[in-house]
Amino acid sequence: MELVKTRQELREKLNACRKAGKTVGFVPTMGALHEGHLSLVEAAGSQSDLVVVSIFVNPTQFNDPGDLERYPRDLNKDLQLLENTSCELLFAPSVEEVYPEPDKRKFDFGDLEKVMEGKHRPGHFNGVAQVVSRLFEMVNPDKAFFGQKDFQQLAIVREMVRQLDMNVEVVGCPIIRESDGLAMSSRNALLTKKHRKSAPLIAKTLSESCNFVHEKRIEDVEAFVLEVVNGDENLDVEYFEIVDGNTLQKVDNWEESTYIVGCIAVFAGNIRLIDNITYIEIDH
Repeated sequence: MELVKTRQELREKLNACRKAGKTVGFVPTMGALHEGHLSLVEAAGSQSDLVVVSIFVNPTQFNDPGDLERYPRDLNKDLQLLENTSCELLFAPSVEEVYPEPDKRKFDFGDLEKVMEGKHRPGHFNGVAQVVSRLFEMVNPDKAFFGQKDFQQLAIVREMVRQLDMNVEVVGCPIIRESDGLAMSSRNALLTKKHRKSAPLIAKTLSESCNFVHEKRIEDVEAFVLEVVNGDENLDVEYFEIVDGNTLQKVDNWEESTYIVGCIAVFAGNIRLIDNITYIEIDH
């Protein structure tokens, strides 16, 4: 594995790869890597000849400066974790390398960005689109791999690729969980002991709510999840919505869509955790 920090170095390495006829798989990350990220790297390795991983904490997607400041960073540890994976090139640029000048582009993702994460984190997805589009232009991958934990982000990136007419296939990969069910996240390392102990209740409750599909009304399932998770004094639900998995718009009944997903955001202390669960998925 080689570490490169500039676009020029990256271009030289990838040009040689492409001349040899190799396909490129790309895993963009913000570092603080865990098994979830590594599963994306292995998925990329199984579907590509050469795997590029980027580590870049993108300032334009944080609407809370404190959240940006708290975000965990440990490049040396990340390097060690990537050593025995399919990653051949690690791209770790500076802010100046990615944004030599301010990115003033404004994306319009319509209703996709007006709900859930977009509603509660204004400007977040514009920042995501800015950085992912720039990274795609630098790496020019054949395929890019994203975790389904960030369910809305995956939909936004696919729409961005469509709008910009980029020739890259966006591949969604399954959520990787801790042994107690908590969705793996770089933010988990920031949880206090008591909040870490409570956090698995999120996934447990989502899983239990699957028993009510077609048995209870959607609003009753939403009420169940809110009541159980908020019943833990260490957890505070920001939102829980049951939506169409393609449009991300709320559904009123189980027959309304063949792809229905429940998406949740929860504060465990001042650390924000997200998760989701698929209730119905029929040939979507």
